[in-house]
Amino acid sequence: MELTGYFDIALIITSIALIVMVILQNKGVSLGSFAGQDSGGVFTARRGIEKTIFWITIVLSIVFIILTLVTVILS
Repeated sequence: MELTGYFDIALIITSIALIVMVILQNKGVSLGSFAGQDSGGVFTARRGIEKTIFWITIVLSIVFIILTLVTVILS
């Protein structure tokens, strides 16, 4: 298997993990804003698992961008 094949597999795994993390972040969002109700614009600090998921999402997005650039350069 070529070197680009390994980067492609890593890119697929990273993208799936990134999608899962974004879905987990949006799971706590209420649907009241879609029905025209305002949530009040209250800012709540991320704590515990929310903060961990947030930072994992940032790291995965950086890894995704780097892998994409490396794959484009190698091809």
